[in-house]
Amino acid sequence: MSDPYASRTAVHEQVTDGFGTVRVLPLDSEADAGAVHRWVSEERAAFWGMTGLTERQVAEIYAHMDTLTTHHAFLVVREGEPVALLQTYEPGADRVSECYDVRPGDIGVHLLVAPAGPGGARSGWTARLMTAVARYALLGLDRRRIVVDPDVRNEKAITRFRAMGFTEGPVVVLPEIDLPDVYLPAKKAQLAFLDREILFPA
Repeated sequence: MSDPYASRTAVHEQVTDGFGTVRVLPLDSEADAGAVHRWVSEERAAFWGMTGLTERQVAEIYAHMDTLTTHHAFLVVREGEPVALLQTYEPGADRVSECYDVRPGDIGVHLLVAPAGPGGARSGWTARLMTAVARYALLGLDRRRIVVDPDVRNEKAITRFRAMGFTEGPVVVLPEIDLPDVYLPAKKAQLAFLDREILFPA
């Protein structure tokens, strides 16, 4: 089967034995809106905060993000299949900066993994995918530490981060953002941090 994403330039590509090739592609707000809309519309993605939006609204959100220099969205593709939505951001330019002391070399990450395929969930699959994403964020972007801020109710995500080596920080309330182009309700979040040396010792 041909890879419909083969012609798109990746910002990161990684081959892992037994897992295959993972490519991180800049999100195309139009071409990728269908897949992203399906993912964020599922109940399992409720913490992403986009359930109830139309495909057009999702496309507009990511078209706006594409105009920013501090926040970026990517489609993560494994063996030609889209498997995750990745967002990276500069914590100093994000509301999270009001809740902790940002360090030089920090990079913020949001990751929404696509639902399991017809074969169902596979043990260790998400961990391998998250490691590939962390390799891009820490080594590809030459950052010292990943910052995540999952909703405190998102126990599944928090457990995954803990298993990966993240250190839990404080529980905080991210302030509401109400701007003409962006609205984000306040969020009670569990901050967690992953130093580069934990995954990739020098």
